[in-house]
Amino acid sequence: MKKGLFYLLAMILFVSVLAACGPDDAQKSEGEKEATESGEMPEKPEKLKLWVNAEEKQEEALKEMTAGYTEETGIEIEMVPVDMLEQIEKLDVEGPAGNGPDVIFQPHDRIGDLVLRGLVDPVDLGDIEKEYTDTALEAMQYDGEYWGYPAVAETYAMYYNKSRVEETPETMEQIMEIAERDTDSDKDEFGFLMEAANLYFVYPFFSGNGAYVFANEDGNYDITDIGLNNEGALKGGELVSEWFDKEYIPQDLTPDIMNGLFQEGKVSTIINGPWTVRDYSEALGEDLATVPLPKLENGENPKSFVGVKSYMLSYYSENKEWAQDLMAYLTNFESSMTYYDIAGELPARKDAMEDPIIADDPIYSAFAEQTQYGEPMPSVPAMQQVWEPFNDGLNFISKGEPVKEVLDEAVETIKEQIEASGVKEK
Repeated sequence: MKKGLFYLLAMILFVSVLAACGPDDAQKSEGEKEATESGEMPEKPEKLKLWVNAEEKQEEALKEMTAGYTEETGIEIEMVPVDMLEQIEKLDVEGPAGNGPDVIFQPHDRIGDLVLRGLVDPVDLGDIEKEYTDTALEAMQYDGEYWGYPAVAETYAMYYNKSRVEETPETMEQIMEIAERDTDSDKDEFGFLMEAANLYFVYPFFSGNGAYVFANEDGNYDITDIGLNNEGALKGGELVSEWFDKEYIPQDLTPDIMNGLFQEGKVSTIINGPWTVRDYSEALGEDLATVPLPKLENGENPKSFVGVKSYMLSYYSENKEWAQDLMAYLTNFESSMTYYDIAGELPARKDAMEDPIIADDPIYSAFAEQTQYGEPMPSVPAMQQVWEPFNDGLNFISKGEPVKEVLDEAVETIKEQIEASGVKEK
């Protein structure tokens, strides 16, 4: 009897608690849902933390851009310089400890790794999605979601020294003629240089002939289908082998030596990225010129790797809506042009790339045009298992090893490393 009465009283108390707080709590969550769906923002935080790449010009640009955001919203931005390639490991530690940022800055090819580790959240680009370039949007997609606000699109192009090259080089046939004419290794003079033992730079001469890293259909990569030793790859490998055999490119060429020679006026043509524009301009002045990568023998424009750097949303951010608001601001037209002006990096926006300041620029326009022919580097985690084995293979090719055997071995090693890494196909 007493036991039954106890349960009855307990039940009455439980119902009373539900009556007191249930409807309010339900109403609150429904209200939050409606606010989210209607685009209303939660209460402003006092500040947001942004990890920026530890590079002087980039930091300078971000200071000006974030100052504008603070003036507009009243939200302070705590900028913390962290080397871009160290941000993942640092976030893995700082995020769970509550010391992490709201926003990080990363190249798109690391998205797969970040998602796999659970360090970032997908973003909703909303109405501004259409403002970014198609290549940038493609790069930001993984597993059916967008994982960042595109900020920078970069690829490489052909620089040339007008004091050594009279006519604008437009084909690889012309480049080879220049290499034959101007190369005198005894005097450290060269007609054509590039990092030819680096997949990132040499990829266009493979892909332009039909090679590929992973089979790709609408952004879905088949990591079991590797095209780096197919017929097109063999053509690319033979071309690279020829450059070293004829001593157009010296073995074990380092970026520092290559850049130094070009800046000293000892190199006619060179393939490199826009990050060297300022140094090259200071050295060569009016003699510096650029063109998109010269067409291959088959008439195709070489398909260079396009890298897209973006602002990404930390999984640990407690201000996700405002963090996305900040990212949208940092990638709007005005901010993008500020970043281009100060940091010298090309925006990932259609209107910015079409603006005369970039489209008519005698140097940067070549890089902007080349991005149209390029393709995003695969963002799947398996891509991290490709670089070292293939670069090792290119190094063997540079030293005269048989191209087909080297490529077959490189691809086999890549497959083994992907399997050992435990990465699954997406």
